[in-house]
Amino acid sequence: MKNKRNVFSCLTILLTGVIYFAVQAQQKNDTHRANFSGEWKSKESISMGGNIVCSYNSGDRMLANTMKIAEQTNFLTIQVSSSFPGTAPVTSQEQLTFDGKESEINHGGGRGKKFTVKMSADGQTMTVNSIVHLMVATPYHVNVQKQAFVYVTEVWKLSNDGKSISVQANAKSNLFNGERSWETVFDKVL
Repeated sequence: MKNKRNVFSCLTILLTGVIYFAVQAQQKNDTHRANFSGEWKSKESISMGGNIVCSYNSGDRMLANTMKIAEQTNFLTIQVSSSFPGTAPVTSQEQLTFDGKESEINHGGGRGKKFTVKMSADGQTMTVNSIVHLMVATPYHVNVQKQAFVYVTEVWKLSNDGKSISVQANAKSNLFNGERSWETVFDKVL
């Protein structure tokens, strides 16, 4: 009888310990997840930071200096207002879904982009791979346009204190030789 009580007591203590450590581990994972939500501002847009045009459309997030981001479980919604110099700002909203499936934005006239988004397992880094397609004038034949592509990889990292987002971008294109790399930092406004 005494042996049964000892075994039952040991099992109870062991089970309580296992549950306690499982709950603690789960809480630690939740507290380290990055949260990109908020309003963010930069001195220059992602596109212009690399001195490369990744969009020919006002309202594209690549042209924006300010972004409002709302993070959900499986996606981000980014609202921006952007324009080219001397033109009226255009407001747009883009949804970046973390499922790795291709999304597309079509601006018409051979302009737009296809992109995929992945969030790292630890939730600290987001990678956006885009293929921007443009129509550009042909050298010496301004009225003749040809299709151009810009391949852009953006790696978004939230700082440890949550007050800034660094976007490391790399681009290749048939418009220029080689690869260009640059970093754009957005600071949290709200």
